Amino acid sequence: MIRFRPSLFWALCAVAGALLLAFVLLPAASMIVGAGAGLLGEALRQDDVRRSLWLTVSAAVIATVIGFVVGVPLAYVLARKEFPGKRLVEGVIDLPIVFPHTAAGVALLTVWGRDGVVGRVLAPLGITFTETVAGIVLAMLFVSLPFLVDTAREAFVMVDPRYEHVARTLGSSPGGAFVRVTFPQAWRGVLAGAVLMWGRGISEFGAVVILAYNPKVISVLTYERFEGFGLRAAQPPAVLIVIVAFVVFVGLRTLLLPRRRSRKDAA
Repeated sequence: MIRFRPSLFWALCAVAGALLLAFVLLPAASMIVGAGAGLLGEALRQDDVRRSLWLTVSAAVIATVIGFVVGVPLAYVLARKEFPGKRLVEGVIDLPIVFPHTAAGVALLTVWGRDGVVGRVLAPLGITFTETVAGIVLAMLFVSLPFLVDTAREAFVMVDPRYEHVARTLGSSPGGAFVRVTFPQAWRGVLAGAVLMWGRGISEFGAVVILAYNPKVISVLTYERFEGFGLRAAQPPAVLIVIVAFVVFVGLRTLLLPRRRSRKDAA
């Protein structure tokens, strides 16, 4: 068996980490530098870019709120209960993760499109999901929901069930125990899942472009600019959404993750 000295082991870990960081940061840094402050400022002054950026962020927020309402209860059930077919339910929830993006759009279109199973029923009521914001939200919800449910489930698993049992013995209902005991201990993980869901939503392209297409989210606008005018025209909107996502992720991770105390602080 190969044995490494501790210093060599940590050095190898540092080198591997540095290579990974460079792999992730280099394309983003190259895109930001290539776009330049002038092009970014010009993009922000363009109405279609501002509308697209706002639509992308707000539609992902709406999808995340819907996902929170329907996904957190399911995550709690999956964390606490054993029942026949549980593994099947977990597999179904994770299915959108392995869906190719364009295949997800085609699947959604067969259900929610004007000629889809549900779409043809809703169309006479004036409810459509093609060429509408509702379609964008629906596509984002479909592809990103697993990130919230899976993360929230793991957060609930980490909460000791004995606390809930104590609350029940003191007179709390199952819902009261969840609200007063479980969720306050798991909220960081649940909110982290919501952030991941939002981030996945703003990055979606394939499902959105096939189901809704218009109005254009930032990924669709970037692709159209690349196809029509080349790389230089596509860089500014792409950089804008990357910057927004980076600021949100770093800011929320700073707020969500408690500062780890050192041994000296603990002493």
